[in-house]
Amino acid sequence: MTVISADQERQQAMAIGTAITRLHREHYGRGATTTRTVFQRNRVIAFLEDIYTPVERTLIEAGQHEDVKRTRQIFQMAMRCRFTAAVEEITGRKVRAFMSQVHFDPDMAAEIFVLEAEARSDHDGVSAALKGADGAEAASADAKNGSSRNITE
Repeated sequence: MTVISADQERQQAMAIGTAITRLHREHYGRGATTTRTVFQRNRVIAFLEDIYTPVERTLIEAGQHEDVKRTRQIFQMAMRCRFTAAVEEITGRKVRAFMSQVHFDPDMAAEIFVLEAEARSDHDGVSAALKGADGAEAASADAKNGSSRNITE
């Protein structure tokens, strides 16, 4: 097994958060305004805040929480391959399991990945993933322009 440094792990966490937010933006039409990604050992969790579209917010206000949750979960499972591919590209490790959950108050989601233990040492998916985010590194901006703030822990 190849051990990566804490700095490499932080870079990978940032790249994963950027990739997940970008996929949400591309396929939902809106990405989270804040993403916090935790990467420890074989587990990666991306916490996305302020995730709901205007249509979903309207449904939530009308008490249709379960419909929004069900639709989000169906969509997340349809996106499973894209999310998993992004994490595998960045880490150079196979994703063993992917889980997704949404919450309403506060408005957030968690994308959870369990990785295989072995890492490939000849892989540099971080720079490719960061470049894939509209040619720029993780950016801080407000929700109005569709960007997000990435915070790694």
